[in-house]
This record gives sequence, structure tokens and C-alpha cells, in this order.
Amino acid sequence: MSRRLITARSIALAAVAAPLLLVAVVLAAVLSPWAWIAVVVLPIGWVWAQVVILLQVPAISWAELPEELAIRRGRMWRSLVTVPYGRIQYVDLESGPLLRALGMATITVNTASPESSGTVPGLPTQVAEELRVRLAARGEAKRAGL
Repeated sequence: MSRRLITARSIALAAVAAPLLLVAVVLAAVLSPWAWIAVVVLPIGWVWAQVVILLQVPAISWAELPEELAIRRGRMWRSLVTVPYGRIQYVDLESGPLLRALGMATITVNTASPESSGTVPGLPTQVAEELRVRLAARGEAKRAGL
């Protein structure tokens, strides 16, 4: 994973948290002193979410194994998804405006079963494009052998 994924997720978090904090301040000033509770709780929630992002992103990894793609996520609640190449139906490459600005993309490997599908976020764009081509080719080759 690119370390820039931390930056992207932090920017997205700030884009949500800042307007909420502004609304809470206005409500506290205009309507009720009880709304100041939200003004105190929102920054605490933002700090907690930022810590989660800092711990979560380095815990995402992937590996191309001989017969399958393995995607690992999580620190406390770990998950390991393995996608057999023969079950890959198609591979998506997505990159929104923020990820594009940071030179990153997300790969989504789709199978017939949602449980065996997987997502690899925060790859450098060139790596993501190469991975998409390799996975699509391996999926096609393995399906042809069925």
C-alpha cells in the first residue's frame, strides 16, 4: 500500500468532520448550550478516527500467490480473503478525484460470490494498472482450463 492512502483518508475524514464541527458550533451559539457537548465530542471522535486510519492503512497487504490472490486487512479484527484466479470474473480499477490527485487507484477483484471478492486500496496508479492486467489474464487463463 502507498503511505499516501493515509493522506487520502485523512483528507476525506476532515472533509466530513469540519462541516459537522462548524454546524455544532453554530447550533451551540444560537440554540442551546447543550450543543457544546457536540463541539467537544466531535474533535475527540476526529482524533480517534485519525488514530484508526494510522493503524488501519499499514495493516492492509496483498500477495499474488501461485493459485490465488491473498488480501489481508485489520489489526484487531483480521481478515484474509483469498481469491482463486479461476473464479475471477472481472477486475475493476477505480480512482476518484482525490486518489487521482495523489497518484493512487483501487483494484476490485469481482467473483460470482461477494464473500470471495476483494479490494486492494491505495495502490500507485502504475502498479494498479499492471496488477489489473495480470489478474485479468490469470483469471482468463484459469477459467479456460475448466
